[in-house]
Amino acid sequence: MINLNNIEQALKKFKHNQPFDHCVVDNFFDLKTARGLESEFPRYEDKVWFEYNNPLEHKKALNDWNKYPPLTYQILMMLNSPQMINLLIKYVRVNLFPDMGLHGGGWHMHGTGGNLNPHFDYSIHPKCGLQRKLNIIIYLSKDLRPTRHKGHLGLWSHDETTNQPKELVREVAPVFNRAIIFDTTQHSWHGMSQQLQVPKGIYRKSLAVYYLTEPKQAESNQRAVYAPREAQKNDKKVLEAIELRQDLNNSLKVYKSK
Repeated sequence: MINLNNIEQALKKFKHNQPFDHCVVDNFFDLKTARGLESEFPRYEDKVWFEYNNPLEHKKALNDWNKYPPLTYQILMMLNSPQMINLLIKYVRVNLFPDMGLHGGGWHMHGTGGNLNPHFDYSIHPKCGLQRKLNIIIYLSKDLRPTRHKGHLGLWSHDETTNQPKELVREVAPVFNRAIIFDTTQHSWHGMSQQLQVPKGIYRKSLAVYYLTEPKQAESNQRAVYAPREAQKNDKKVLEAIELRQDLNNSLKVYKSK
C-alpha cells in the first residue's frame, strides 16, 4: 500500500537539498491505494470541514479520526507506525515520535482561490511539549493539472536579517500521488508559490502527517508564523492578521476573518 522502497530512495537525498532538508517522493502509494484515498475525501461543501479563510490562507481541513473512512484511517495508522518512523529516523538522524492527534494534519483541501502564504510551522506542540520536526504531505488529486491550475508548494530560503523568507528556491508541483518530506526546524519557509486556479469540481487534496522530537533550542511558537506576499507588505490588514495568527490566545480570531 505504501511504497517504502520509493520513500527510502528519496530519503537518501534528504540531507542534500536546498533551501532546507527535504525530498520528493513520486508514487508514494500503490495506484489503487492512492485512488481509494482520494475518493474518501468529503465534498468540499460538506459541513464536516474546519475552514481557514483569511488573507493568509484559504483551505479546509479535518483531523478527526472518527470522521475518517476505513482506508484513510488504516493509512494514517501505517504512517504513524514504528516501521515508518524507524525508516525516517534512519535518514533524518534524530529520534522521532508520532503525533497521533494529527495536530494541524490529516485531510487538507483547497478549492478555487486556495491560498497558503509563506510560513513556517509551530515549533512546540501545544499539547505534549515536543518539537515538530518533520512533515509529510501527500497530494491526492488526479484531476489537478499543475501546469494549468498552479497550487505549487514553494520552498523559500531564510533571511537572517529580516527574519523573513528570502528567495524562492524550489517549487514542487502537486502531482497526484507525489509527496514531499521536509524538516520544519530550519526556518523552513513553505507555502503556495502560486495561488490555485481551478474550475469548479477540481480541488487540491492532500494528506499531512507530522512527526515530533525532543526540543532542542527551538523557538517556542505554538502557532505557525506567516509572512506577507510581496503585494501585501504594506497592507495593514494582512500584517495584523499575521500578528494575530501566531498568537496562541488570539489565533482563533483570524482563522475565518476574510
